[in-house]
Amino acid sequence: MADETKSAYPQALGAELNDAAREMIAAGVFYGKKKSKTHPRMKAWVLANRGGIEIINLAKTEEELSRAAEFVKGKAKAGELFLFVGTQPAAQDAVQSVAAEFKMPFVVNRWVGGTLTNFKMIAQRVEYMKKLRTGLATGMFDKYTKKERLGIERELGRLIELMAGLEALARVPDALVVIDPVVHETAVREALQLGIPVIALADTDADPDAVTRMVPGNAKSKKSIEWFLGRVKAAVAEGKSAVQSTEGVIANNANGGK
Repeated sequence: MADETKSAYPQALGAELNDAAREMIAAGVFYGKKKSKTHPRMKAWVLANRGGIEIINLAKTEEELSRAAEFVKGKAKAGELFLFVGTQPAAQDAVQSVAAEFKMPFVVNRWVGGTLTNFKMIAQRVEYMKKLRTGLATGMFDKYTKKERLGIERELGRLIELMAGLEALARVPDALVVIDPVVHETAVREALQLGIPVIALADTDADPDAVTRMVPGNAKSKKSIEWFLGRVKAAVAEGKSAVQSTEGVIANNANGGK
């Protein structure tokens, strides 16, 4: 099926593929959902159907990615805070890796309801997690009974599983980067309720109007997710680099150009 679809893709597109499209094909970005699961508003991004599977138009994916990358770059240049979200097993490592690269917050285990809309409470739980971790490390709880310490350790483990990635979330984020808005419907809903833009890798079952910047692509494949996050990472890095260059010029001018 995979080889047949890959070989059929150029013919269906009716044009020579550029390097970007070939890279997306290699990553399996073009695989969508079954036709019966495809959202009606996603039809504009579907090129063809092969073996019952919708084939995403990579030319349009490239266009949407370009728009999303410019959006991300602009926010990174402005020094804004991103929250990366991807709880699927195929997304967890890549999401955490990119977030850690820029010391940004992330969610890779489970989205806790109210993470954005009840941020004050979430921030308190994160601080409580830090307090428990420090207390166990410094011997603060040594005077407690073994049973009590075990209870504290279990509570800390539960909090770490849920909130470890939120330690860098010092305030409500300026944007969310989401792998599959259908899987993370609650996160997307909370963000949009607060006017926080959402940049998402969205499969054909997603509503493209439900997010701010939608990049159509396979949201279940590890390679496809890594491809998307690689482009997001490059955009963030470019935005931050522009800030550093500007700061360097200002500093140089302040020193009389020396």
